[in-house]
Amino acid sequence: MTEAPVVTGERKLMTEVAAKELPGAQGIPVVPISLARSSSEAVRLAKALGLPVALQIVSPDVMHKSEVGGVQLQLTSLAQVSKAYGEILATVRARVPAAVIEGVSVQPMAKTGIGVVAWLAHDRTFGPVVMFGLGGIFVEVLNDVAFRVVPLRPRDARAMIREVRGFPTLQGFRGAPPVDLGALEDILLKLSSLAEQRSELHEIDLNAVFAYPAGALAVDARILLA
Repeated sequence: MTEAPVVTGERKLMTEVAAKELPGAQGIPVVPISLARSSSEAVRLAKALGLPVALQIVSPDVMHKSEVGGVQLQLTSLAQVSKAYGEILATVRARVPAAVIEGVSVQPMAKTGIGVVAWLAHDRTFGPVVMFGLGGIFVEVLNDVAFRVVPLRPRDARAMIREVRGFPTLQGFRGAPPVDLGALEDILLKLSSLAEQRSELHEIDLNAVFAYPAGALAVDARILLA
C-alpha cells in the first residue's frame, strides 16, 4: 500500500518506500523495499527478501540518513538485522530527538555497478526537464550532466548519455565491460513519460542507479510532489 506523502514546506515529500513504488510501476527497475515497524517485522522481511540486506531509517525529518546513524548495510544474518533495527532507532532518536520516525526500510543489497544519476524536475522557464549524469564527483564536483526538456524521444535519451564527459566510463574503462546503454536510455524515457502522465510530480531523483552489462537498477529514489 502506498503511504501518504509528508508535507515539507511547499512540497510533499514521499516516503522512501512509496517513492520506489511509483517508478517501479512505470517499469523502471528498482530495488525491492518494505517498511518494518518492529525488529521482528524487519527480520521477517529480510528473510523474505533474501540476505544480505540494508536497513535505513524512514522519517520525513531525516534527509541525510547516514549522517545520523540511520543506515546499516551488508547485514548477512537475521540476528544482525534484529540488532541493527534497534541500533538505528536508538541512534536517530538520540541525534534527532524531534524526528517523526515511521519505521525502518528493509531492502536487499544490490550488486554494485557503475553509478549514474537520473533526475526529473520542473524548471520555471522550460517546465519538466530530465537530467542524466554519472554519479559521485562527476555530478557533485564536475557538474558533468546533460538536460532535455520533456517530452523526450529515443534520440534525445541516446544523445544525453553520450554528451557527458564521463561517457567513456560507460563504454568499458580499463578492461571493464561496457554497460547496457539501452537500459539507461529506457529509464530516461520512462521518467519523461511519468512527467507527461503525472503533473503533480515536482521532482524525481534516482540516485544512484547502478548500470550493469545487462540492465540497470535504481537503488535510491526521492520524490517531491507539487
